[in-house]
Amino acid sequence: MSILQCCLIAVLAPLVGSVIAGFFRHAIGRVGAHSVTICGLAISFSLSAYIAYAIFTGASPVIDTNLFTWASGGTEFPYSFHIGFLIDQLTVVMMMVVTFVSLLVHIYSIGYMADDDGYQRFFSYISLFTFMMLMLVTGNNFLQLFFGWEGVGLVSYLLIGFWYTKESALEGSLKAFLVNRVGDFGFVLGIALVLAYAGSLHYATVFNSAQVIASQSISLFNGHSWTVVTVICILLFVGAMGKSAQVPLHVWLPESMEGPTPISALIHAATMVTAGVFMVARISPLVELSQTALTFILVIGATGALFTGILALVMNDIKRVIAYSTLSQLGYMMVAMGASAYSAGIFHLLTHACFKALLFLGAGSVILGMHHEQDMRKMGGLWNKMPITYATFLIGSLALCAIPPFSGFFSKDTIIEAAKMSSIPGSAYAYFCVSLGAMVTALYTFRAFFMTFHGKPRMDSHTLSHVHESPWVVWVPLVLLAIPSLCIGYVLYMPMLFNTPGVLASSIFVLPEHNVLAKLSHEVISPLQSMLHAVDAWTFWATLGGILLAWVCYIARPQIPATLAKTLSWPYRILMDKYGFDAFNELFFIKGSKGLGETFYQIGDQRLIDGFFVNGTAFFVKWLAFHVRRIQTGYLYQYIAIMVFGLFGFLCWLLLR
Repeated sequence: MSILQCCLIAVLAPLVGSVIAGFFRHAIGRVGAHSVTICGLAISFSLSAYIAYAIFTGASPVIDTNLFTWASGGTEFPYSFHIGFLIDQLTVVMMMVVTFVSLLVHIYSIGYMADDDGYQRFFSYISLFTFMMLMLVTGNNFLQLFFGWEGVGLVSYLLIGFWYTKESALEGSLKAFLVNRVGDFGFVLGIALVLAYAGSLHYATVFNSAQVIASQSISLFNGHSWTVVTVICILLFVGAMGKSAQVPLHVWLPESMEGPTPISALIHAATMVTAGVFMVARISPLVELSQTALTFILVIGATGALFTGILALVMNDIKRVIAYSTLSQLGYMMVAMGASAYSAGIFHLLTHACFKALLFLGAGSVILGMHHEQDMRKMGGLWNKMPITYATFLIGSLALCAIPPFSGFFSKDTIIEAAKMSSIPGSAYAYFCVSLGAMVTALYTFRAFFMTFHGKPRMDSHTLSHVHESPWVVWVPLVLLAIPSLCIGYVLYMPMLFNTPGVLASSIFVLPEHNVLAKLSHEVISPLQSMLHAVDAWTFWATLGGILLAWVCYIARPQIPATLAKTLSWPYRILMDKYGFDAFNELFFIKGSKGLGETFYQIGDQRLIDGFFVNGTAFFVKWLAFHVRRIQTGYLYQYIAIMVFGLFGFLCWLLLR
């Protein structure tokens, strides 16, 4: 079987499972639904691993081929659109990440969704979601990228609102859908500019035209000229801001916690939210030619890395703490992209997928044990009740905090160093944000850890007596995710970042003057050396300080947080209000849109259409009829007079013509 055939089967297998589980759910039942979808994901993961082996060992060259032509305009519209595959190093890394995490989420869902009435529908949705993500990462053109992009957006709407009888779930799904449409508006404009200036949507053709595009300019406002490549990159990044939840389009992601926990893990770990990071890495030949775009990406990512992480400090819902953590880590990935350390960003995407999925699924295990209670203020002392969940959650927490030798250390530390060494404008601000963010990450992560598993139990005695470890179908995926969370960073550190050529060398373009990883490689010898030198970095001690502070505030002196919240009531209120983003959106967009609609309704519909045209026409006819009928008196002499005057007027007209 050829690599191309393997890729085609790997992409289509989840779709087949989704169709069977969805359309034949009553015939195959619950066991059939999860069996066929898990089988499809297992096939997809196995073939992805085979493709990765073939690509990385050189047994197969990079494949860029069109499968069929979707549309062609002919001579009057000289453009053609294709469906095809680009199978290179970046593609197979994403395929491995997506299929691995999705497979474990499918298995986990057997236990988590066991009592849900929409069991078969759920498995159909998550399998379809995986198919859309695979279409996104395997495409060789912007059209297919857009298809997968919109596909994951649509299915995420269905998944977040899966419990459609729950009002908050419906609101969360609608919010996610609408905010993503804002980003997608910029994304579509960017793709349109690519087609207009490159004459094609095929990646290779566009990237080969990058220098030509960079030499052209466009005037968006009178007297202000921009290079076309800058406008394209910023517009495409606006799409990434929506999909990857970057400030200020981040507001949808915490609300998506209203969906089932497996969805939270799938959306926030390895699939939807990482699509924007993947897209920026994919278009690196364009982004590298615009310093303005790099600065824009760098500043937006750094802002999200710090300020959304701070919000996690005041959240009490265990899933929302991890959701804001995802926002922060996505900011780190975007900082890597803005600093031209694309490999570091993808590396953090990979490691983050493992430990963040672990944390979400671990939180789901706790929620199951607590009978669907998510408030950490009603937890505590669970470590001896749920030992496997406790141990795996601890591994995920240490990986998120970037403590060596856990996987997050190698990717996150590299991003911080890349921001420090970058010469891109805004890199100093980015370094400040990601460095301070290291302590913030440790503080909110171990705040959640200590509040959940340590201290005195804060639930009622009935709940406490029934808390126990989750079934094996739930904790086995936790163990399987804990393994890469512990060691994958060490294993892939040198191949992904510093070996020449690196794993992603042929998939990513970096200008020599922007190549911070090349500069950093002179200081890096091995992953062991990097771990030993971690003690020389102030971020390492800041992280330990964050963990110690969490222990003091939530174990040793648990009264401190309440005292601080009362003393610092104004900053605390700002954080509880999420910096006012939701209030602003409510006031400006929602109420503003309603007010604008009401104005148009009153003026346009009521007064102009109904009042002037509809009712005005009727009033005019009534008025005209009232006055015209007054001449219909029935007297013969009046009719003769009218005829005479009419004839006289007609004769005058003939004489004067």
